[in-house]
Amino acid sequence: RFLKNLKDYREEKGIKAIVININSPGGAVGPSQEIFAELVKTRNKLSKPIVCFSSGLMASGGYYVALGCDRIVVAPGTLVGSIGVIMNFANLEKLYDWAKIARYSITSGKFKDSGSEYRPMREDEKKLFQGMIDEVYAQFKTAVKDSRKEMESAVLDEYTDGRIFTGSKAVALKFADRVGTYDDAVAEAAQLANLQEGQYEIFEIPKRIRDVFKGVYR
Repeated sequence: RFLKNLKDYREEKGIKAIVININSPGGAVGPSQEIFAELVKTRNKLSKPIVCFSSGLMASGGYYVALGCDRIVVAPGTLVGSIGVIMNFANLEKLYDWAKIARYSITSGKFKDSGSEYRPMREDEKKLFQGMIDEVYAQFKTAVKDSRKEMESAVLDEYTDGRIFTGSKAVALKFADRVGTYDDAVAEAAQLANLQEGQYEIFEIPKRIRDVFKGVYR
């Protein structure tokens, strides 16, 4: 829905800059990268500055999205970071034994049931998943490096280990640009668009309400 709104409204000539309010712990890698790419496309092809703001949570995929913006404004107590990748698994083998349940799979290859909860993970499977994690983590880290050009390499290596830090700390380390409020983010966007105070109005995208009877948004 966010991407649809972005694509619908970014073409409007009357919209000179965009402010995004992020409050997210992240999520799947692909959608985060897709939003990031569209934000960069909006900035480069349409020359419309984008500023993001967060007063709550801007972590993992939420921070990945923020990297697509021209400026990152955060409240001092915002939780920022969690730069990394994770895959979770559970081994329920003993629980199945206790319940007298025997599970098995018939597969076309030895990796087809990798991650199954009914048996221990083999070492070659752990190596496979670790390789995937390392590859996606490298993509995330590269996005941070390319977007936060003023950040020192030592800081990048030390703080992209999955930890969370405050908004104030994020600014000090160059993960964000400034401490401020939502209004500060709006003013920052206006400045980037060369708009003086009193020369612009703030347009907020209307919230869509789901009609449970029709199964559509209106």
